[in-house]
Amino acid sequence: MALYEMRTYQVYVGQMGEAVKVYKEFGWPAIEAGGFDAKLVGYFTSDTGGLHQLIHLWKFDDDADRRDFWARLFADDDFMNFAGKIRPLVSTQNVQLLNEAPWGPHP
Repeated sequence: MALYEMRTYQVYVGQMGEAVKVYKEFGWPAIEAGGFDAKLVGYFTSDTGGLHQLIHLWKFDDDADRRDFWARLFADDDFMNFAGKIRPLVSTQNVQLLNEAPWGPHP
């Protein structure tokens, strides 16, 4: 059964434009170039509820796949360069692991 990971980053008020710019110029190119986008379901920004959030959803085969993925990503120099640029724009991070329900569609 697949395992989904939802990561929510709370961006400081007034910094969303800069966060989006940093993702577009450094984050996404690093993720794409390293082939890490194969596990990505999607990136989102909040519009209602909790505002100023960057949210991304990942799909893994299981927990071992998930741990291997993050170890490889965090060992990537280009991604870590991006991480150093985005960290000052983010106040908190929430990671939630989600299991597929045994009914309905799944991405």
